Amino acid sequence: MFKGEVSRPIFSLLRFAAIVLIATGLSLTGCRSKAVSEIAPNEGYPSANNLMQPGADDGQWPMSAKDYANTRFSGLDQINASNVANLKVAWTFSTGVDRGQEAAPIVIGDTMYVVTPYPNQLYALDLKNNGAAKWHYDPAPDSASQGVACCDVVNRGAAFMNGKVFINTLDGYTCAVDAGTGQELWRTKLGDINKGETITMAPLAVKDKVYVGNSGGEFGVRGWIAALNANDGHVVWKAFNTGPDADVLIGPNFHPFYDMDKGKDLGVSTWTPDQWKLGGSNVWGFISYDPETNLIFHGTGNPGVWNPELRPGDNKWSNGIFARNADTGEAAWYYQFSPHDQFDHDGINENILLELPINGQPRKVVLRPDRNGYMYVLDRGNGQVLSATPYTFINSATGVELQTGRLQYAEDKLAATGKVVHDICPNASGAKDWEPSAYSPRTGLLYVPHENMCMDWEGLEANYIAGTPYIGVDAKFYAGPGGNMGFFTAWDPVHNSPAWRLAEKYPVWSGALATAGDIVFYGTMEGWFKAVDAKTGNLLWQFKTGSGIIGQPVTYRGPDGKQYVAILSGIGGWPGAIVAGGLDPDDQTAAAGWGKAMEDLPKDTTKGGTLYVFSLP
Repeated sequence: MFKGEVSRPIFSLLRFAAIVLIATGLSLTGCRSKAVSEIAPNEGYPSANNLMQPGADDGQWPMSAKDYANTRFSGLDQINASNVANLKVAWTFSTGVDRGQEAAPIVIGDTMYVVTPYPNQLYALDLKNNGAAKWHYDPAPDSASQGVACCDVVNRGAAFMNGKVFINTLDGYTCAVDAGTGQELWRTKLGDINKGETITMAPLAVKDKVYVGNSGGEFGVRGWIAALNANDGHVVWKAFNTGPDADVLIGPNFHPFYDMDKGKDLGVSTWTPDQWKLGGSNVWGFISYDPETNLIFHGTGNPGVWNPELRPGDNKWSNGIFARNADTGEAAWYYQFSPHDQFDHDGINENILLELPINGQPRKVVLRPDRNGYMYVLDRGNGQVLSATPYTFINSATGVELQTGRLQYAEDKLAATGKVVHDICPNASGAKDWEPSAYSPRTGLLYVPHENMCMDWEGLEANYIAGTPYIGVDAKFYAGPGGNMGFFTAWDPVHNSPAWRLAEKYPVWSGALATAGDIVFYGTMEGWFKAVDAKTGNLLWQFKTGSGIIGQPVTYRGPDGKQYVAILSGIGGWPGAIVAGGLDPDDQTAAAGWGKAMEDLPKDTTKGGTLYVFSLP
C-alpha cells in the first residue's frame, strides 16, 4: 500500500447466460511536458488547436478523448479553483434510456452530440437553446445484440470529422451521419452478433479514416481493428489480433523491442492448435494517434477462454499494445503487458501520448495505467518499457522485469482448474477497467479513476458454442485493503509515485477531466459529480445527480462565450449491472462476480439516463 492511503466464477456458462438475459430485460519541480494533440481542421467549423498551449483551446470537444493523445485535458480556465464552488445546473436532457451511460458528449460549434446505450440513439442538441433537440438519428440496431453484450449495453461515444458524426452500434455497425441534418450518409456492417460480436467503443476519426474495433472476448470471438473510409464507409484495412502474421498485418517493418514478441506467426504458435480462432484479443478501448509518425496505438483485450489452463502459451496478440501505420494497418511494434493472461486483465486501457523528461532527457512516451495494476511508461518509438510501477495494491504479480519486459506472476496466485484461489488482487476488472484517465500539462500529473478490488477465482472446464458465453472461470469480488472499493489517484509519471489520492466507497467507474483552471472532474457510482483541486486533491464542489455516474465528463465554450461542464448520469456497466439489470444483491455471483460486493449500491442510487450541463451563474 502507498504511504498515506485511506484506508463463484467470473461465472459458469449457464449462469452468465442467465445474467446476460436478465441484464438486457502536486506539480513536478521544473518539469513541463507536452502531448500530441493536434486535430485536423474540420470543414465548416472552427479548427481545434494544440491543447498544450495554455489558452489556445478552441472550446470544442470533437471526440471522446478530446484529442488524439488521449489527454482529456481542456485549455479552458474560466471555471477554476477559485470559483468552481459556484457551479449550477444550466440545463438537463433525458436520453430516454436507463442503462449504463458511459459516453462522452461531443461538442462542435453550437451543437452537442450525445449517443445513448442500446438502442444507440444519436441526438444533436442546440447549445443556443438550452439543449433543445435539433434532430435525432435512430440506427435501429438488432435487439438480439443485447443478449450478447458482456457487461451492459453501453456505448462510449461518438467522433466528429469534416461535417460528419460517426457512431458504433451494439449490433456491429459503424454509421456516418450528416452533422447538420442527421441524415445517414453510410452504414457499414463489421460484426456478427451470431458469433457474439458487438461494438461498444468510441470510434477514432483521423484524416480520411475511421478506426473501429470489436467486443466479445467472453464469447470466443476473434478480435480485430478496422479502418473505414470516412467518405463512403468501405473497409480500407482490417487487422486481426490472433492468427497468422498475414492476418495480423505483421510484415517486414514489424520491430518489437522484446524477444518474447519476436518470431513468425506467434499469433498461432503461442496457442494450442486452433484455439487462436476463439482467442478474443478485442479492441474495445480507446485508440490514440501520433501525427508525427502517422501511427495509431491500440490495446488488445483478454484471450478466450478465460481459464488460462485451457490455453497454454503466451496467447499472442492478447493483452498488449500495437503501434500500427494509420494508412495501411501494418504493425510497427507490439508489447504484451500480461502474457498468458491469468485474470481477464484486458489490455484495452487508454494510451496517453506525451513527451516527458526521463532521466533528465525529453522522451516521447506512451503513458498507460494498465489493468494488471502497473503504471507503464513506454518508449513510443519501439515499445521499450522505461518503467512499470504499481499504482494500486497488487499481489497477483511481483513486478515487471525490465530487461525482458515480462510480467512476473506470483506463483501462489496462479489460476487452477477445480481449485479456488483466494485473495487475488487486483480482481478481474483490474486495477482500472475501461474508465479513462486525464492528464494535465500544467501539473504534470495523470488523474486515474480506478478500483481497489480483490477476488476468489476458480478455473472451470468450458466448451465453445458460437454466440454463447465462453468463460471457464468462477469468481467472487470484494473490496481490497482498507475496505473501500475505489480510488481517484493523481500520479506523477516522472517520479513514478502518487502525488495524492482519494478513496471512494465504490469503484470509480467514470472518466476524468482535467482543465487549465487547475481542477479535475470525476463522478461516483452513488451519483456525485465532483470537482477537486488538481494540485492537492481537495474537494472544491460536488453535485448529487439522479443516478450513478459512469460516464466521461467534458467541458466546452458555449455560443455565449461561457465555459460549461457536462456529464451523463446513469448507472450500469459491469459493477452497476446489479442496479441497471435489477439483479439480486444477495447473489454473490450476480453481475458476473460483483454480487455481494455491490449489495449496497441499490440503496445508494437508482436507474437513470440524464445529461447534466453546469456553468457559473
